[in-house]
Amino acid sequence: MAERDLTPSADDALKDWLGYLAGEKRYSPKTLESYGRDVSAFLDFQFAHRGERLTLRHLGDLKATDFRAWLADRRRDGVSARSLARFLSSVRSFYRYLEQRCGVSCSALGLVETPKVPRSLPKPVSTDAARQMIVETGARDMPDWIAARDAAVLLLLYGCGLRISEALAITVADLPLGDVLRVTGKGQKTRLVPVLPAVREAMAAYVVLSPFSPDPGEPAFRAVRGGALGARAIQEMVVNLRSRLGLPASTTPHALRHSFATHLLAGGGDLRTIQELLGHASLSTTQVYAAVEGAHLTAVHAAAHPRARRR
Repeated sequence: MAERDLTPSADDALKDWLGYLAGEKRYSPKTLESYGRDVSAFLDFQFAHRGERLTLRHLGDLKATDFRAWLADRRRDGVSARSLARFLSSVRSFYRYLEQRCGVSCSALGLVETPKVPRSLPKPVSTDAARQMIVETGARDMPDWIAARDAAVLLLLYGCGLRISEALAITVADLPLGDVLRVTGKGQKTRLVPVLPAVREAMAAYVVLSPFSPDPGEPAFRAVRGGALGARAIQEMVVNLRSRLGLPASTTPHALRHSFATHLLAGGGDLRTIQELLGHASLSTTQVYAAVEGAHLTAVHAAAHPRARRR
């Protein structure tokens, strides 16, 4: 590579990379914001560390100690191992782009170990708790259409395993729901999800009661004043429900998606199918639910089996 090709600034390379992720990879705005923030913080640290703005040549010449100094600085600020691992993953992704598009590589980065992250298991909601939450939506002091709306959203999360954003993205054109729903998830990847009769019925009930008539291309779920329903309203609704029912703080909208996967696995579903239903890019992401189910069975065994209890 010619000398002039290594003189552009690292900041310009970062902008090009984010443009590539947005335009070609079609990453979500939140993902782009996270990547941009992580790599920008890395470049700012190296600027302060070296006393000069980095060019592409500088990026290729960094030593392992430069990366470790950055991670150590973040750790001194109280950043968790999980966040450090994410920061390093963002930087690695940036460097992969630099190698593919600019011919800039840094072998030292391969010598930097990813911080060990304590494994945490998803905390699903029990079947009874999920049922109670859906029933309780109708016991609150609010209009019937809002109760029907909230019940429909909860059923989409628990009965179809959708993320909040995926449920709220359902448009009027998608109605009435059929036996299968086409869902566009992370990275604009689409998948087909079976729709249970209970979910279809809840959605139909909401449509009948809703006082609004949005256009076909608009979101079906509407807020009190008629605008598109936001994720914050669903999160607050779940906080209210878990308070009324005495459920733990781990009871969140996303926990219902965890419950969908865990309960399917407990019912005999295979991991590969569950991976497809959830829209996970990697099977390893789905395998964590096997650990959840294993931990549950161990707890049941310890509580019920006479030889598992110590006298």
